[in-house]
Amino acid sequence: MTGPSEVWLAEGVDARTLPKVLLHDHLDGGVRPDTIIDLADQAGIELPARDGKALRDWFRTNADSGALERYLETFDVVLRVLQTPEALHRIAREAVHDLADDGVIYAELRWAPEQHLRGGGTLDDAIAAAAAGLREGAEERGIRAGQLICAMRQNTSSLEVADAALRARADGELGGVWGFDLAGPEAGYPPSEHIEALTKLAGEFLPVTVHAGEAAGLESIASALIDGRALRLGHGARVADDITIEQSDDSGTRVSLGPIASWVRDRGIALELAPSSNLQTGLELAEGSAGGGRVESIAAHPFDLLYQLGFETTVNTDNRLMSDTSVSEELQLVADAFDLRLGDLEQLQLNAAQAAFAPLEDREDLAEAIDAAYDAGGAV
Repeated sequence: MTGPSEVWLAEGVDARTLPKVLLHDHLDGGVRPDTIIDLADQAGIELPARDGKALRDWFRTNADSGALERYLETFDVVLRVLQTPEALHRIAREAVHDLADDGVIYAELRWAPEQHLRGGGTLDDAIAAAAAGLREGAEERGIRAGQLICAMRQNTSSLEVADAALRARADGELGGVWGFDLAGPEAGYPPSEHIEALTKLAGEFLPVTVHAGEAAGLESIASALIDGRALRLGHGARVADDITIEQSDDSGTRVSLGPIASWVRDRGIALELAPSSNLQTGLELAEGSAGGGRVESIAAHPFDLLYQLGFETTVNTDNRLMSDTSVSEELQLVADAFDLRLGDLEQLQLNAAQAAFAPLEDREDLAEAIDAAYDAGGAV
């Protein structure tokens, strides 16, 4: 895994030493290239490259397509080698180790077990294997890690997946199921199509986040909030479609928020922003909104607008393999683009801690650890 050697030199802080809370990281989107090669060798599976560096480059190049659908196609290669409980256990444990090396102290890793059943296992078997790997890694490295179970929105198995998530629910336990998500191609597959599963989850009080506001706009976000009862938005960047700049001159900038943006901000619904991934998948804001049009650079990303307006912004990786990134690198990108200082970075981590699908006492402990480390100048 790559990572910056030094970050924020003006304040003498290396980002990797700062404690970080990660809310949006796909388990099968962060597999080590060497592990993919090893698992492929064991199963006799052909890969587009046989060298770790070459394979990493292949993923990054092919994910950098400008379209979410093409970005998701890179997962086909990973999924081929992740069809046994042993493989799932391994990558879950390794993911926790990699995150701990980057200073992550709390991580929610999401994945869709329905995509890992070609070997004949069950949803329960797959979830248990990942749980064991996450728990082992977390105990070895002294961090907190659990899983969010995803249902693929283009499929019809969301109720079955929701039932499996509820059976494996283990609030706050290492490796346990801490919440639920809808993932997959966003456009054309609104959360309303999965209303039965989402209603059942709400009735059982299992926290839900929904991919919305990434490749589709305000209707997708509204469905996530209304039909999904989402407590967080996976990405959510296109909530900026509901923000209009009324005035911007030497006296300052005045904006107006529409009803969806107001609801998201005023209710503290966290945005799981992933800047590098958003650029790769071709984030495009509605014309006429704040920053409307294709987002071509981190500096053009609505992150800073949302942060300055008081949205519960968080910084995430999405898929560390496909974006060839880490949490520290994502924080460096936004810090450089928007001149963020140490206090801003602390606030981003406090936002993430507050939005975590963890018991209140655990979230308070996270906030205390973050405050203490930042007061000390950054030490995990």
